[in-house]
Amino acid sequence: MIKTITLAAVISVSMISTAFAECVVNINRTACAGKESESYSKCGGAKSCDKTEAATTEAGCIAFAKSNCPNSRLDITKSKVVKARFNGKPLKGPYGGSFCAPNRPDFNKCK
Repeated sequence: MIKTITLAAVISVSMISTAFAECVVNINRTACAGKESESYSKCGGAKSCDKTEAATTEAGCIAFAKSNCPNSRLDITKSKVVKARFNGKPLKGPYGGSFCAPNRPDFNKCK
């Protein structure tokens, strides 16, 4: 009886853990000159930080990474490098590992 209950618990935990996997996105910002504290405020004052998202597939994790590329603060943040890991495995972005194109129209402006 105890073996049956233990086995059922293990199977339940396994099914839950495979339903959602861990997607960790690292965002590394380059600030406009003199705007470091404002640019890095989204990472608690650090130049780089991680965001975690539940994802069921690598494609979902890549979509989450790409969704962090847009730069709406053109007078504060010059550019971003966004990389991702899915279940601990690094995902290779097409731009030197990053998922953000360096020639985006919302990068390298510093208005």
